[in-house]
Amino acid sequence: MSWSSLDRARRMWASLARVPVTFPRRGGVEVVVAPESLLCPPGWAGVVALDAAVLATVPHAELIEPLRDALVRQVTETGVDLGRLPSQLPVAEVLGPATLAYLDAEDFVAAGHAGVASVPADHHDVRALVASVPKEEAEESGLDEITSAAFVIRGAGQDVVAVAGYRSWVDMAAHLSVLTAPRHRGRGLARQVASTAVADALAGGLLPQWRARPEASRRVARALGFREWGSQLSLRLQR
Repeated sequence: MSWSSLDRARRMWASLARVPVTFPRRGGVEVVVAPESLLCPPGWAGVVALDAAVLATVPHAELIEPLRDALVRQVTETGVDLGRLPSQLPVAEVLGPATLAYLDAEDFVAAGHAGVASVPADHHDVRALVASVPKEEAEESGLDEITSAAFVIRGAGQDVVAVAGYRSWVDMAAHLSVLTAPRHRGRGLARQVASTAVADALAGGLLPQWRARPEASRRVARALGFREWGSQLSLRLQR
């Protein structure tokens, strides 16, 4: 049986809930108690929307109804607006929302890979690039968590100016990470290194996943053929 990227994403997120659950179909909302959920930090509520349906986990049963009621109000025929959710609940902290995009192999629009090299993920030149950008950008890139090789482009001085890689999630998905040095942006380098990382993930049978907030990052994903299917949000709810 051939599974689409959306089907595979649904199965992956359901498995990350760490309790027996099925991701609902369009229009559905499922909220379950899952203290060990990997959809969010420990003790938080995790919310994932895909194709106008929502799977959410909470650490305590008394949070099910308030969260479900708020989520039902956000679901429409065209999608789910998780950005409005925090205003509907007693929230102490919020992470996200971030857009979730996935890629079917037949939709992959590869970029040129000339000049892209492979180095270990912890290579000192990769660490140097990550250290050269503001902390928020470094954390957004997620490059300190990749389990693949690092795919890099070097500048004239041989410094790494663009890098991409991915972290394997539950042996199902490849969570992409990309970073370009600020003065080298706008030249298509992110697309080149990301394309190489995506090709590597597809060759390994993994589902490429692109999770991002900045529009510039989302544009790179769309250029490679990724389709935005939903979003993810984590909430620390007040009890």
